Amino acid sequence: MAPIVNSIEISRRPDDVFSYLTDPSHVPDWQESAVSARGDTPLTVGSRVVVTRRVGRTERTMTNEVTELDPPKSWSLRGIDGPVRGNVKGTVEPLADGERSRVTLELDFEGHGIGKLLVPLVVRRQAQAEMPRNMQKLKDRLESGA
Repeated sequence: MAPIVNSIEISRRPDDVFSYLTDPSHVPDWQESAVSARGDTPLTVGSRVVVTRRVGRTERTMTNEVTELDPPKSWSLRGIDGPVRGNVKGTVEPLADGERSRVTLELDFEGHGIGKLLVPLVVRRQAQAEMPRNMQKLKDRLESGA
């Protein structure tokens, strides 16, 4: 299946946006399914980020590894455990001579074991519905000074 892709423009400089997006402690502030998140800051390639998410009626903890980091332009994470493994690629593009930013997030999933059923039936649907709301919340938080 094709990855889920969403973009939004934010009235903040790319450095500020990138810094916020790559700080694991902020994940629950703008992603509605995230219950908690922890990881090293600042992130480096090889860093691990552990996120607990509500998936359907349960909470699942997933570990992601940073596979790419090119501040303030892009980063990638790949899921390394659990039945559902998310793979994320994020980019931050400067707009208006660097006074604004365009954030694009690309999300894909791999199912392992029971996850092969969960990905198409629950996880992708939840992510597709949630992602536009998450992007708007990200924009609202950053533009209000977070």
